[in-house]
Amino acid sequence: MKNIIPHAMAIHDISGVGRCSLTVALPILSAAGIQCSVLPTAVLSTHTGGFTGYTYCDLTDEIVPMYNHWKSLKLNFDAIYSGFLGSYEQIGLVTELFHKFKTDDNIIFVDPVMGDNGKLYPTYTQQMALSMYRLCTNADIIVPNITEASILLDQSYREGPYTREYIEVLLKRLALLGPKKIVLTGVYFDDMRIGAACYDADTGIIDYYFSGKVNGFYHGTGDVFGSVLLAGILNNLQLHDAMALAVDFVYKSILLTEKHKADPLYGVLFEKYLPFLIKRLGLDK
Repeated sequence: MKNIIPHAMAIHDISGVGRCSLTVALPILSAAGIQCSVLPTAVLSTHTGGFTGYTYCDLTDEIVPMYNHWKSLKLNFDAIYSGFLGSYEQIGLVTELFHKFKTDDNIIFVDPVMGDNGKLYPTYTQQMALSMYRLCTNADIIVPNITEASILLDQSYREGPYTREYIEVLLKRLALLGPKKIVLTGVYFDDMRIGAACYDADTGIIDYYFSGKVNGFYHGTGDVFGSVLLAGILNNLQLHDAMALAVDFVYKSILLTEKHKADPLYGVLFEKYLPFLIKRLGLDK
């Protein structure tokens, strides 16, 4: 049975403080007119990217009972969206979940959160990276950054600026893993602009979209980008248009955070741009 409005399953952790994971995905998808059901993988007092002394409650044991209950309710999802996964076991369980809930019509959307700036995150292991590779082979769309793309392809990380040839080889090699659509973030050819590139393996089309480049590191922007991208796709935008919307949304959120001198440790001030998202999707009419 087709859902009256799009229905997405979001598989992420919950950080009580710090805009990332489910505290980003849920408001963005909801503002975009999408019912968002959440499967939390862990509950933390704060995110782990700079805070110390945080609490951590592992919910690995709850994943299978939760999705089995949903299966018994005969729920169907237009998209299944996975982000940061905290262990090798969790990645395996989510792979099984994909097989149980995949249909001919829905989207498996994977943000393979593993690292940045050429390094794995401290909580990640090589075993987990290999398991994430397997997870991505089951996806329809993946959204890696350059570091994650390099890990998935088992090649050395290269710092930018990049060339079009380098980016396009990455995109095409990533598509050989299985996903038909790739959106690669952190793409830049000079020091003035940064953005993303996308590739549709079915059409062979590669597109780019850029914004201005802002110095500094802002936590949670990958989660914001992925959530807006999925929101656009579930609102029937073409891949390039959804990517452009995500780039614009993240850029505006960063600029506002910088303008107010807000601590980037707590994430970007995306909330004020939810009306912008609604308008760009034509949901204000």
